[in-house]
Amino acid sequence: MNTTEDHKILEGIVTGNEVIITTFYRKNLPYIRQYVLQNSGNEEDAEDVFQDALILVYQKSKTDSLDLHSSLRTYFYGVCKNMWRNRLRKNKKMIITEKLPEDAEIITPTVIEDIERKEKEHVYRRHFLKLSDTCREVLSLIFQGNSMKDIARITGYSEGYTRKKKFECKRYLIEMIEKDHAYLELQLNPEKGS
Repeated sequence: MNTTEDHKILEGIVTGNEVIITTFYRKNLPYIRQYVLQNSGNEEDAEDVFQDALILVYQKSKTDSLDLHSSLRTYFYGVCKNMWRNRLRKNKKMIITEKLPEDAEIITPTVIEDIERKEKEHVYRRHFLKLSDTCREVLSLIFQGNSMKDIARITGYSEGYTRKKKFECKRYLIEMIEKDHAYLELQLNPEKGS
């Protein structure tokens, strides 16, 4: 494992270095594509899984919670593989092939839960950023545990307006999230229907 090289790549991903991200993409997408195509997926699925895994690596790197016990490539492959398996399980498709690179690391159930949580967070963040500045400000203050009175004082709005805005913004955010195909995919329950 070349930790210096991996460190440079992670730094490039966090800073948005196009050359590093493009190189990482070009070197690793073929492996992910091959795995997804061999296991009931298509090109678009492979791209989606790759992008979602890249976002997860970005988020973990940015918060210093990425703990590599193998090469970045192996870790990334493991994340993609587990993301794809989770989607297949939710869609009741079957995995046919289990070819792994020799240096593939075993991903524990807690990592799978972490991946699912990060996927949900990604959907939430994407839609939260689409909200107006006022909505983002009010909801952020609520999420930080501020009371309506405190929020009214901080923002300069009346308490009544703050309550109304909280209701409207939450409703709008929920509506956007519920219409998102990624959210719907995360909500599919394998026990339902058949």
